[in-house]
Parts: sequence; C-alpha cells; structure tokens
Amino acid sequence: MIVLKKPDEVDRMREAGRLVARAHQLVHQLIEPGRSLRDLDAAIVGLYRQRGAVPVFQEFSSNQGRFPAACCISVNEQVAHAIPNDRRLQSGDLVSIDTGCRLNGWCADAAWSYPVGEVAPSRKRLIQAGLDVLGAALDQCRSSRTWSEVAHTMVSSAAQSGFSLVEEFAGHGIGRELHEDPQLRVSDTGDICLEPGLVLAIEPVVNAGSRHVRQSADGWTLETADGLPSVHFEHTIALTDGGPEVLTEGVGLPMLK
Repeated sequence: MIVLKKPDEVDRMREAGRLVARAHQLVHQLIEPGRSLRDLDAAIVGLYRQRGAVPVFQEFSSNQGRFPAACCISVNEQVAHAIPNDRRLQSGDLVSIDTGCRLNGWCADAAWSYPVGEVAPSRKRLIQAGLDVLGAALDQCRSSRTWSEVAHTMVSSAAQSGFSLVEEFAGHGIGRELHEDPQLRVSDTGDICLEPGLVLAIEPVVNAGSRHVRQSADGWTLETADGLPSVHFEHTIALTDGGPEVLTEGVGLPMLK
C-alpha cells in the first residue's frame, strides 16, 4: 500500500536526506587508489552514529542473513548490493556507493558513482550517461502523471548515449522504512500515478554493455552479465504541490562546511 507523506513528514525526511548527502560528501573525500572498501563503510558508520542515525541498510535481510554494512559498495562490473570488504581501490576503477539512514524515525537513501584516479574516457562517458538518466528522470517528474512516462524517459536517455538501463529495478517508495511501496521497475507492466505526497528513491543503473545482470556467488552482489562496467545514481525525491524536491541534494559534491 502506498502511503503519501504529509508536509511535516517530508520535512523530517529532508533532515535524513541532508545527512545522507553529508555521508556522500565525506566518502567523496576519501576515495583514492589504495583505499579499502571497508574503510569507506566505516567512515559512514561513524558519521551516522555521531549524528544519532541508524545505518538502515543493516536492517535488511535475505536468505543470506542480515546485510553486514551501512553501504553497498560496487566496483566496476558490480551493479548493486556488494558488501564492503578489504578490497582496495585502484586508479581507473569506478566505485558506486549506495547508503541510507533513518534519522528521528524517517529514512533517506542515495547512491552515486565515483571515478578513482584517472579513468578511461569510455568510463567518463558512462558516468555522464548515468547522471543524464537521473537528471532526465527528475525533469520528467515535473510534468508526468504516471511512473511509466518517467521509466520510458530513462530508457531512452540511456539508449541515446549508447548504453543500457537495468530494467529489474529502478527505485522504490521510502518513508519510515527504507523500502516501501511502490517498487519501481522499468519493465513492469503495472503503473502508478505521480501525486503530491509521494516520496520515491529513484535509482537508475546504467550498464556499458548489456542490460542483463546476474547474482554472484555471495548471494548478495549483482554484476553485469557481460562483465562490463556499470554506474548507479540515486536521489530521494519528494513530490510536492510545487513540484519534485530532491531531499538528498548535495550528493556527489565535495565536502560542504
């Protein structure tokens, strides 16, 4: 069941969104060759604890048990849900960080893909394509009445850049819980109306090659079926009477004072 948020509830989610943006700003400063994925996760855990927030990803569970980290950190061909470990970043990598928190009872969620050191021009184009898809989705939310219009725009944007959009997931509702209705997909035959009070985490995943993904042996990590790199961008968006508002504004920017 979709639960529309009241203006004062959106205000609380905005506070959580600011903290998630701050987490990305922090980790942005730490990304460099030689840095371990576990170090990045630990920095975000420390920030959340300092601010009295819950690392909400740690509440998620599957057949593999409870997710053990505050972030999903995916590198290169990894698409999503990768567990941070002792792997160290190398120059030329693409690293995608997806994290969320619950602050004073309300959640926010955001993902961003970052280059490590000097990356190949093709990878720079992939990053820009991912940013363009997310931007196109946000723009479409201003005029669209249904999710399917937004989804079509996302697919078209990726294709125009010569890349592909993962269709199995494209976002979800968010509020008191990290994942709420609706569950957003590109290939879904269902549809929802876009109306004020709806808060969505919109998260296009753009692959350099095929849109198809597979699950790795750890039971969590999704990776591209062809082994080519992927990027992941996500904002938490509130639909208001005045139009869509990005509650995680500032993600991907350098540290703000």
